[in-house]
Amino acid sequence: MGASTRRVRLVLLFGGRSTEHSISCVSAGGVLRALDRSRYDVIPVGIDTEGRWAVLPDDSPALAPVGTDLPVVDASTGLAVTLPPSPSAAPVVVHDPSAALRDLGPVDVVFPLLHGPFGEDGTIQGLLEMAGLPYVGSGVFASAAAMDKQHMKSMLAAAGLPVGPYAVLRPGQALSEPDRERLGLPVFVKPARGGSSIGISRVDAWADLDTALKTARASDPKTLVEAAVVGREIECGVLDSLDGSGPQASVPAEVTITSSAGFYDFEAKYLSDGAVFDVPARLPGELTERVRATAVAAFEALDCAGLARVDMFVTPSGEIVLNEVNTMPGFTPMSMYPRMWAASGIDYAALVDRLVQLALRDGAGLR
Repeated sequence: MGASTRRVRLVLLFGGRSTEHSISCVSAGGVLRALDRSRYDVIPVGIDTEGRWAVLPDDSPALAPVGTDLPVVDASTGLAVTLPPSPSAAPVVVHDPSAALRDLGPVDVVFPLLHGPFGEDGTIQGLLEMAGLPYVGSGVFASAAAMDKQHMKSMLAAAGLPVGPYAVLRPGQALSEPDRERLGLPVFVKPARGGSSIGISRVDAWADLDTALKTARASDPKTLVEAAVVGREIECGVLDSLDGSGPQASVPAEVTITSSAGFYDFEAKYLSDGAVFDVPARLPGELTERVRATAVAAFEALDCAGLARVDMFVTPSGEIVLNEVNTMPGFTPMSMYPRMWAASGIDYAALVDRLVQLALRDGAGLR
């Protein structure tokens, strides 16, 4: 930013083609309201479920839920734009039907607040790298690796970090008898590259496995079947430092499920009171520090950048078992990631600002 008084021009990307489209919209609404407009010139760009991009107004219905109705981007209500994959081209090109193509002006940084495939999985990150634009969050490889649960678990295990037993099923494959014996019951069936608990089922009888696989494969042809881990569900936020001292861990939080689903499903996360949250988690001091150290180790094992939320289980014996690493976690003011950092002394607005400053510091290109 130097000594210039010009506001930083920030494109806030949200929506997208994944099943987590609406959660992205709600997250973006929170970030938009938190950005200091005296410092940032914000351009909200929504991506609809068919992949069309449009500049939308700050008060767009796509940025806030109405009751229990989740928002959806309607690209026809905004100005159509594209992002050319070339650093020599205009950063964002406007498609004005009444005039020739024109650019939207300079862009300093992009906040790709997209969850799931076609956003959090390295695809948008690759486009932004091609365009030469700095952006918030992990790079192409870490985003892709964290999104694919099979490769995420392989990399965590290769780094000596604990993961639970699982099996990978590709299209047309069935769970073998040896894997059934190894995993036991209950199991959880998940899309390999999804989030927000969409497409996840708990299976307590093998007779229900085919139905669960069908549900998961509606989101992703590759699925995971995971052994249930008995323990407390713990989350921890990781955030890069501006001074170069390395990633830091927040205080952990605990999720206690009260819904009939028996796990932290989509409804419990976003639509009901199906879970109770303790921020910070009520863990002994030594265990808290092990959780925080494990979260940072997972962040580094996947070569993440900027931010991540690390989900894990703590067994009755105090063993830590890693579950997932989310490189662009939910970001509403009530989402767990901002709440953990607020309890750690960094409020929502300061957290958003720090992430943007990290992106500006790191710039575009290899990190």
